[in-house]
Amino acid sequence: MQRLPRLLHFLVNLTALNLAVFMLLRLAFWLWFRNPADPIPAGELLHGLWLGFKYDLRLTLILLLPLFLLGGFRAFSPFTSARRRRLWFAYLALVMATVLLFYFMNFGYFAYLHTPMDATVLRFAYNLSTSVQMLWETYPIVWILLGLALIIAGYVAVLHHLLWRAATYANPHLRGWRKALTVFVTFVLVVFGLYGKFSWYPLRWSEAFATPHHFAPAVAMNPILYFANTLKNREVRYDEAAVREHYPELARWLGVTHPDPRRLDFRRIVTTPGPLAAKRPNIVMVFLESFASYKTGLFGNPLNPTPNFDALARESVSFTRYYAPHTGTARSVWAAITGLPDVETHKTSSRNPLVVDQHTLVNAFTGYEKFYFLGGSANWGNIRGLLQHNIPGLHVYEEGSYESPRIDVWGISDLDLFREATAALSRSAKPFFAIIQTSGNHRPYTIPEDHGDFRLEHHDPSAYKRAGFLSEKEYNSFRFMDYSVGAFMKLARQQPWYANTLFVFYGDHGITGYGGEHTPDYESKFILTGFHTPLLFHAPKLLPPRRDDRIASEVDLLASLASLAAPAYVNTTLGRSLFDPRYEQDRYAFTITHGPIPEIGLLSKDFYFRMLENGRNKLLAHLGSAEATANVIARYPQVAQQMESLTRGIFETARWMRFHNERKRARAPLTTEQ
Repeated sequence: MQRLPRLLHFLVNLTALNLAVFMLLRLAFWLWFRNPADPIPAGELLHGLWLGFKYDLRLTLILLLPLFLLGGFRAFSPFTSARRRRLWFAYLALVMATVLLFYFMNFGYFAYLHTPMDATVLRFAYNLSTSVQMLWETYPIVWILLGLALIIAGYVAVLHHLLWRAATYANPHLRGWRKALTVFVTFVLVVFGLYGKFSWYPLRWSEAFATPHHFAPAVAMNPILYFANTLKNREVRYDEAAVREHYPELARWLGVTHPDPRRLDFRRIVTTPGPLAAKRPNIVMVFLESFASYKTGLFGNPLNPTPNFDALARESVSFTRYYAPHTGTARSVWAAITGLPDVETHKTSSRNPLVVDQHTLVNAFTGYEKFYFLGGSANWGNIRGLLQHNIPGLHVYEEGSYESPRIDVWGISDLDLFREATAALSRSAKPFFAIIQTSGNHRPYTIPEDHGDFRLEHHDPSAYKRAGFLSEKEYNSFRFMDYSVGAFMKLARQQPWYANTLFVFYGDHGITGYGGEHTPDYESKFILTGFHTPLLFHAPKLLPPRRDDRIASEVDLLASLASLAAPAYVNTTLGRSLFDPRYEQDRYAFTITHGPIPEIGLLSKDFYFRMLENGRNKLLAHLGSAEATANVIARYPQVAQQMESLTRGIFETARWMRFHNERKRARAPLTTEQ
């Protein structure tokens, strides 16, 4: 090394330093977030670390590229004057400080959403004050920033030492072929480091996803490169030609009685009143925050965290195979209200002003008072725009509307939210349609001072991992949400309107990751834990309780309510009634995992099909079989073909429908009966 030019000597040392820092951060990430109950297999872990090293080398070379390209020229060399050396030092220190800050943000993002940070994180900037406050209340920000400052200071000190020490080296005078060879070899090594592979195609982000383990890609990928790769894929467009191609199939599946391929008409006009319409029952839809199925006693959780909800399920129509299309609360609100999965990748559809005008079947309940209850601000996620723009006369209750105290960034507690909602609904002189959106089962997992007779529980830390919980705080927060549901139903049963009310309880989404020892392996492996939640229709006086094991989707919620209790309606979306016998034999639930290239899928009674939006990485799993985690496309080619076609049709139609589901499309005369 002493015979190398001092610039090259410095760059080799700095490359080694950066790689060491990145690898230590990668190991810290793995150690912090790994689940001993669901470890990455050793071979996959080693492969992921090797991939991570190559990604880190690419990032390091990108950061040092200006010095590689310019440092050899006397006018730009850091070793021809102290001033230039200070300028290069400032550049290198600032760049690495920014990189380290980004790494810390990725740690926090993963702790928050259990997925690596991609370009969709920019959506949080639209509610910056709320996001900052949530971070402040959830994490020890002062200590985190202090730790970051110490790491940056240590790095800067080593950087200063390497740079100023290199300035003291004797610079060998390379001439002729020796100089040319040195430049050539350096160029080849840098290009190869950036390319990353001995192959025709370079190292790509998708290689991190080649492993089936859900946590392994997060360990392998470089967070900055992954974020950069997602930027160009964050916008959603639609392909009308693809919609037309799949229109006949979708029209049959949705039950469009008068298909019109030219106009792409998806309307289903219903003039026959639902079986409960004459009773004009009240409707109460309850979003339960992050209410994953595997965390409930109803689905066998050994810690029995949800006794109130489990008891409620025994008095309800309980759908055991209900799936949200995606993770994310704003996306869930969109899907439930519009009957469309959220295919926006950059932000969420609720934040897109171009698609704010949406037809919703909430309006099929004519003559009803409409309510929306949220503990915090309805400006979050632009939910106010989606709801109030499309539901005339909607009464929005949010922070500032309540007498109960605000306890954290998410507003009042869920217990107080249910109390306030019950009081407001009891003052209504008309039948009502109410949406209650909880948020307490969410970092910072606050248990309010006014918590009734709720008591914390303590278990061995390993018990939480085996049951699919991340921590004791999360476990007790989940229990408190269940307690709040129980308190709400106790209050509701005391009201005169309870007997004629249809309650719908469901999770806005699940929690991606390991579902515990009691959960089928395929749910954890295929990350269905992020989609699978309970769904209850509770109205003992109106609907006889029963268990229903058919596939159900969030986009079906309003269509189901309308088919039960609306006098007449026009359905223009992808929702189908869960109570309509016509659809019994072809129940499906669409799923989408947002990323640089979205992963789209479809669940049926016996199979799960998924693929990347570009048609690659196809998988067909035979659920419930002895090989439920295996890819069986070769064994069931016809099933795979049918499910792929419907998956593509739903995805393309959902992209198109976002821009063609305006309220005016539902104003056709109700002359066609279904």
